[in-house]
Amino acid sequence: MDVTFCAGVSSCIFDTVSEWCEPSKLLSSVVSNRLFTMDRSTETTELENEKKKFKRDELPCSPSRVLHLRQIPNHISEAEIISLGLPFGKVTNLLRLRRKNQAFLEMASEEAAVAMVNHYTTSTPYLRSQPVDIEYSNYRELKTDTLPGHARTQAALQAVSAKQSGSVAFTSAFAAEGVILPGEGSILRIIIEDLLYPVTLEVLYQIFSKYGTVLKIITFTKNNQFQVLLQYADPTNAYYAKMALDGKSIYTGCCTLRIDFSRLASLTVKYNNDKSRDFTRLDLPSGDRQPALDPSLTAFGTQNFLFPAYAGAAGFAPPLGFAQGAGLSVPAIPGALGSLAVTSPAVPGQMIIPGATGAPVNSVLLVSNLNPEAITPYGLFILFGVYGDVHRVKIMFKKKEKALVQMADAVQAQIAINYLNGQRLYGRVLRATFSKHQTVQLPREGHEDQGLTKDYSNSPLHRYKKPGSKNFQNIFPPSATLHLSNIPPSATVDNLKNLFTSTGSTVEAFRFFQRDCKMALIQLGSVEEAVHALIELHNYDLGENHHLRISFSKSTI
Repeated sequence: MDVTFCAGVSSCIFDTVSEWCEPSKLLSSVVSNRLFTMDRSTETTELENEKKKFKRDELPCSPSRVLHLRQIPNHISEAEIISLGLPFGKVTNLLRLRRKNQAFLEMASEEAAVAMVNHYTTSTPYLRSQPVDIEYSNYRELKTDTLPGHARTQAALQAVSAKQSGSVAFTSAFAAEGVILPGEGSILRIIIEDLLYPVTLEVLYQIFSKYGTVLKIITFTKNNQFQVLLQYADPTNAYYAKMALDGKSIYTGCCTLRIDFSRLASLTVKYNNDKSRDFTRLDLPSGDRQPALDPSLTAFGTQNFLFPAYAGAAGFAPPLGFAQGAGLSVPAIPGALGSLAVTSPAVPGQMIIPGATGAPVNSVLLVSNLNPEAITPYGLFILFGVYGDVHRVKIMFKKKEKALVQMADAVQAQIAINYLNGQRLYGRVLRATFSKHQTVQLPREGHEDQGLTKDYSNSPLHRYKKPGSKNFQNIFPPSATLHLSNIPPSATVDNLKNLFTSTGSTVEAFRFFQRDCKMALIQLGSVEEAVHALIELHNYDLGENHHLRISFSKSTI
């Protein structure tokens, strides 16, 4: 139904009409030229008749590209209202009823409107911490050409269109009509809650670069919370990223983004490494941290960012979007979201990112081509424990070159496959894949299996049992360089070199951290030597109540 408003409609009369009408019928044909030429008594009679008619028609509205929004805060801008529809498609019109705290939002297509309603049915939208109610309107189109505020609304819509097409007119379109976005600057402060899996700088870049040019990122841990400072080239980019991503989760049910504006005017980045990055200064040193990525992976602007090797394990994180396929796919914003499609998730608030190569099947792995003369359940527990918490290990009684390893969950199992499949272990190339079994069974009481099955569910050596642990940020593939920590003050370079030499390793180089002598890097003769040394020496008692902690490093000495 087309809705046309006469030129003489004043905001006062319009608000009077809206008080009589049911909200979903607010734009009915009663609001016509004839209505506003009637005297007061005739107007009242017409409205009362319409009100009775509405009460008889209580069936829910059928899908429409015009959506009815309630509980809109008074102090927000039109741009903020429009932003609710951005992840789902182009917004073509807006009618705001300030006195009623309501609005009508017109999408470019009915499909986009359906996607928006479906998504917000399971994930309540918020505007300035105020929940907003969204449902279909009875009307198919908004015609607001003659209404007050039309020019302001069109300026906001044009600005969004300019941004979607990549136009530099985005900011100027707002300024022309005096529309001011509520953002406080171009720097976002991001807190990641329920940090169960790694969220690397590369993952953050891919997510946030879809909303504009990211200049700098700094990650750090404060008050046992993983936090991020991220600077955009334009404050409007920061604003739309906050509106679209605040409250969303990177992985299913965890790693939830809490986003606010920072008071900082600019970020100062001293090092390009795995903790901080200045994308405008690829010449910065790496410092004591891990070295910067290849410059080809850190390009910004319109170029799409690609995850490093190990498909589905972006930046050494767990597979993104492993629940992909659940729900209704929502179109991305052209020029803004790029290929980062938001999918209606099985878990409310979850943001699913395309790119994974497959869904993890279960938490049990089948490990094969083992050396039966050297492998033990404890050795597999330590090695696979680098990539997740191992609950149980079972070496096959009749085929000891095979074993089952049960991880804490399917994502950790996938990470272990990504990094360990194809690695050399005790002279053989290890093979790891998902098992058909859903759990590793312990031996029945009275049945002895020669110690081939072990339960490590309550082991104190689990690396990832503490939410927010820094271990989540330091997961790397096997390498010849090992990161050592929890070293006692009395330990010397020679002590540690001799310890690793005793395992049959060749020590190529060794270096204590300048800022923390409890940590060091040791480089061995090969990746296989490093794998063997980690298995044998992780948790080694160095005395003084210090047990050595070992993990793989990206660095070389």
